[in-house]
Amino acid sequence: MIFSSLRRLALAGIAACALAAAALPAQAQGLSAEQRTAVVELIKETLLKNPELIQEALVELERRNQVAQVEAQRNALAAEKASLIDPASSVIAGNPQGDVTLIEFMDYNCGFCKRAMEDVRALAKDDPKLKLVIKDFPILGPDSVEASRVAVAVKNQLQGPKYWEFHLKLMSAKGRINGAKALEIAKEAGADIERVRKEMEAPATRAVIEQTVALGDRLGLTGTPAFIVGDEVVFGAVGQAALKQKIEAVRKCGKATCSG
Repeated sequence: MIFSSLRRLALAGIAACALAAAALPAQAQGLSAEQRTAVVELIKETLLKNPELIQEALVELERRNQVAQVEAQRNALAAEKASLIDPASSVIAGNPQGDVTLIEFMDYNCGFCKRAMEDVRALAKDDPKLKLVIKDFPILGPDSVEASRVAVAVKNQLQGPKYWEFHLKLMSAKGRINGAKALEIAKEAGADIERVRKEMEAPATRAVIEQTVALGDRLGLTGTPAFIVGDEVVFGAVGQAALKQKIEAVRKCGKATCSG
């Protein structure tokens, strides 16, 4: 860990010198090659004598990267607004006409998704004006892909509360969830299993999952669960209170975080 930190500082120093050298021609027109070299050496000497400047630069760089990432995600959310709530590739729960939409990208083998399930269920139950959108985002291996294919196929048969019950049972099942386990739970939920088997292999079913995974990639989603509330992406099982705060903020100011 110490070596990693020192390496980062060293690389930052080298980068700082390189950036300074690259920026000089635009900022110091008319300097000779010798003068530009002298300025770069002065910068290098300053950094060596004041290494804390490198740490400050790293902090500022990280801050700028975070700001840029948030802005990029907001732009992506605006561009993908229709895809995010497309009923053909999503499960709509809660109030379909709700005034605020909570979107969850989830994986049936994600432990944090299972932890967040109770929060999502409580929010849907306690908030009659909340629209809930569930999107299968199987990124944890072939078992997850199989389970999602079953879930997408089941959606063609079970609607509304019946599908929601199936989803909750599948999320709360113990152990690794694969296609066989998902089919077992689908049968318990009343689905026609032969039809499910056929439709889970259909190109349309595979396309739904591929489209959702591609959508997640465009939004910069790197894990599950990932929630979208208003203009923000919320990563991880952050808890019911944190999600509720974001939802209320959207109602208040139209954004997940109100300023002032």
